[in-house]
Amino acid sequence: MTTHPSAPGEHRLPPARPALDRATWKEIAHLLADFPAALIGFVYTVVLVSVGAGLSVTVIGLPLLALGLQGARLLGRLERGRARALLGVRIGEPSPPARARRGRGFFAWLWGGLADPVGWRALLYSFVRLPWGVAVFAVTLVSLFVLWPVLPYLARLLANADRAMVRGMLSPSDELERRIAELESDRGVVVDTAAADLRRIERDLHDGAQARLVALAMDLGLAKETLSSDPEAAARMVDEAHGEVKVALQELRDLARGIHPAVLTDRGLDAALSSIASRCTVPVKVAVDLPERPAAAIEGIAYFTVAELLQNISKHSRARIASVDVRRTDDRLLIRVTDDGAGGAAAAEGGGLAGLEERLGAVDGLLLLDSPEGGPTAVTAELPWRDRPVDGR
Repeated sequence: MTTHPSAPGEHRLPPARPALDRATWKEIAHLLADFPAALIGFVYTVVLVSVGAGLSVTVIGLPLLALGLQGARLLGRLERGRARALLGVRIGEPSPPARARRGRGFFAWLWGGLADPVGWRALLYSFVRLPWGVAVFAVTLVSLFVLWPVLPYLARLLANADRAMVRGMLSPSDELERRIAELESDRGVVVDTAAADLRRIERDLHDGAQARLVALAMDLGLAKETLSSDPEAAARMVDEAHGEVKVALQELRDLARGIHPAVLTDRGLDAALSSIASRCTVPVKVAVDLPERPAAAIEGIAYFTVAELLQNISKHSRARIASVDVRRTDDRLLIRVTDDGAGGAAAAEGGGLAGLEERLGAVDGLLLLDSPEGGPTAVTAELPWRDRPVDGR
């Protein structure tokens, strides 16, 4: 067979199978998985509603329906994960059930579960998806073998419809719901941090000043008993007890400083940060440029943030010099702590920096860490600026 070259201006036919990129193949995989996922969700919804409604006249019907709505939430989470992995849909997780935010007890749990809008929307999504899943599966499967040239365009069209359904029915209902979820998480961090601080204070009192004061009382009691028989020994005991009193007082001052330092209350961040910088094993230059003092709560968080960062520098950095810079930018309080040490710091899970990051996040703050191997290290903390009340509290 003889082939003839194409005449000038003659257009060549496009290849029978256009090249499909990775994103298109992921969309096709999502469309083919629509049918089994929709079938599982539809069966779950029908069985749950039928059994729950049928048993609603008994004591187990409504609790079973509440548990089923928790399962529907799980199905919704799986669908969001599938859309995130294959369609690139980035949507936040909805807030926890209302029962997690209200009073405890069985009836609070039951009412919160039955009134859960996220669970009901997930059930509705699972119910209406079956006919769509069947149609999409059939069209995509036929296109793979018959309508290959138009498959990329068809896959994109159907995938966009899937994206719209996921966003419309499985995303948080509004910004308020997303904010509630964030506040719930932040509240947990604050509660855990406060509990840990209380345990630390109790431990320090028990193992430190309290134990020393108990020993002091025993020594004074012994000195009282020996006063008449051996005045010189009693005098030595009293002298030793006097030294113990001084040590106990210093421990109580250190403990009080750890709770809230008096210098911070009386003179503000500049003096308080200079005080903790003087106790750092590395020379620290402190610069505080604030037109006025922030609210006491923000001031306290800023103080303890710098205190923990300087403690890390003393223990781990092997630095020769460090600096602390505090200033206000618009409605944010910026704290920057740097050192010329070995670097390599990381906010590892369970570590001090990770805990500090969580505590700052609980008040809408954030922590940024830049610490390459070999140094230098720069840690930037941001806190929301809140004006100090007129009474100064």
